[in-house]
Amino acid sequence: MSRPLVAIVGRPNVGKSMLFNRLVGQRLSIVEDTPGVTRDRLYAECEWCGRKFDMVDTGGIEPSTDSEILLFMREQAQIAIDSATVIVLVTDIRTGVTAADKDVANMLLRSRKPVVLAVNKADSTGAEDPAIYEFYSLGLGDPIAVSAVHGHGTGDLLDACLAHFPEESQDQEEPDCIKVAVIGKPNVGKSSLINHILGEKRLIVSNIAGTTRDAVDTVFENKYGRYMFIDTAGIRRKSKVEERVEKFSVMRSQMAIERADVCLIMIDARDGVTEQDTKIAGLAHEAGKASIIVVNKWDLVDKETGTMEKMRKDIMRDLSFMSYAPILFISALTGQRTDRIYELINFVNDQSNMRITTGMLNNVLADAQARVQPPTDKGRRLKIYYMTQTGIKPPNFVIFCNNRELFHFSYQRYLENQIRSVFGLEGTPIRIVIRQKGEKE
Repeated sequence: MSRPLVAIVGRPNVGKSMLFNRLVGQRLSIVEDTPGVTRDRLYAECEWCGRKFDMVDTGGIEPSTDSEILLFMREQAQIAIDSATVIVLVTDIRTGVTAADKDVANMLLRSRKPVVLAVNKADSTGAEDPAIYEFYSLGLGDPIAVSAVHGHGTGDLLDACLAHFPEESQDQEEPDCIKVAVIGKPNVGKSSLINHILGEKRLIVSNIAGTTRDAVDTVFENKYGRYMFIDTAGIRRKSKVEERVEKFSVMRSQMAIERADVCLIMIDARDGVTEQDTKIAGLAHEAGKASIIVVNKWDLVDKETGTMEKMRKDIMRDLSFMSYAPILFISALTGQRTDRIYELINFVNDQSNMRITTGMLNNVLADAQARVQPPTDKGRRLKIYYMTQTGIKPPNFVIFCNNRELFHFSYQRYLENQIRSVFGLEGTPIRIVIRQKGEKE
């Protein structure tokens, strides 16, 4: 049985995202005093009184609007409402009941789902503010005064939500899933790819660069396994990051890379590898994440004999520091080759988790030294004693030698290539630490 889902909805700028952050105990949702900052649905795990459930933050609902983005946001909120176990309608005690609040309340009443009414921004303590009684007019039962800023009333709010949850079953815990961050510059088709994978309009897809602002988690299961896809805001050059909100989005994308097991680095086939693509790929590489280079919009490229191979070589040249990453050419629009993504995700994730025994490593090390002698400098020769693996995700190795200064970078790269040639380790970076004999850790 799946976990209960609590959807936080309401009109724009009533403090939904701040309340969401307060309830889940993390700063996941972007909080800014600007209506319309939250656009996609943003999920997080929550726990109260020993009961685990999921919570979703939605964009503000504008019942009547001509704006494309606001229509998208309303559609996303409606999907959250349809899938929710309990709905929390957030209102603002300072503005009182507005026409938009009444429209949203009527929309929720039609859904026939349990609704908990939260009256936010009741920041003062002591006697109850008489203004709260006005909210009985919405017909949603007793309003609960809360303060997203200070945390007042949030316990009562969660108690009210738990009262509507079904009985907890004794089913076994859900299996682990591979966390996959979909990263890339704006408008390369990140959200389109996830929508194609899910077969539903899970994320807002628009040709407007920067439509996705929060990092959004989506759990998906098929015959290949269980995955959590993290759709991230497109990362632009710093010179173009003018809005404060978009600066937060770049931070969220970098945080998504840190949380992920595997990164799908999306590139527009029409543009090839741009300077920004190189920087984004570098973030995943520096974070030590298993990666796949996904070349999207391949259906829009004019092809001749050898076009794919030529682009593959160009990508390998421009992203030479990620020569270990497999390259996949797809079309998120038509679904061309998208099925191969799961096998590659599983493969590179397994490679990133690979453990190699010390004995096998030292056999490779001895063979490598026999092929190419360690470097010398002014009569001093580098002596390598042994190597061992110290970690995974990515694979970490420590090599012990007599003098670290003699260990030239080129010889380190040579040993890395020898390890890869024997054990594979495709799709994942390798970390090698050189340690001198007698040196403390």
